Amino acid sequence: MIKYKSGFGILVMGLVLSSPVVLADHFNGHVNVKIDALSIPAKQGQKAFSNSCASCHGNNGEGTLQGPPLIHDIYNPGHHSNNAFYSAVRKGVKQHHWPYGDMPAQKGVGFSDMTAIVTFIREVQQQNGIVTRKHQM
Repeated sequence: MIKYKSGFGILVMGLVLSSPVVLADHFNGHVNVKIDALSIPAKQGQKAFSNSCASCHGNNGEGTLQGPPLIHDIYNPGHHSNNAFYSAVRKGVKQHHWPYGDMPAQKGVGFSDMTAIVTFIREVQQQNGIVTRKHQM
């Protein structure tokens, strides 16, 4: 087992190489996100996102050192459906793509806010060139 120490902790190479889990190549916690005009539902989602998600996922989903960017191709609709976002909010998510640890369930986010947040994320993804791509393992 090879350990690689960086400013972001220790990456244990043996686990990455022997596991079907692939961590995204994103250790700086941030991507550049551009925002153009948003639909009214997406504007509502942006507000809900800022109140509920931005502390970990960054302003407009750009990511932080506490949580991954959601405006990233890994979250394109062909790999993570809208239902995956709903499930993540309701049930939480075990770490699988990123080195940030598990995401806990977000009990304070209701269904209407989730719907608006997903609308916001999808519109901003499109504005940043993230489109549906078929997921291949």
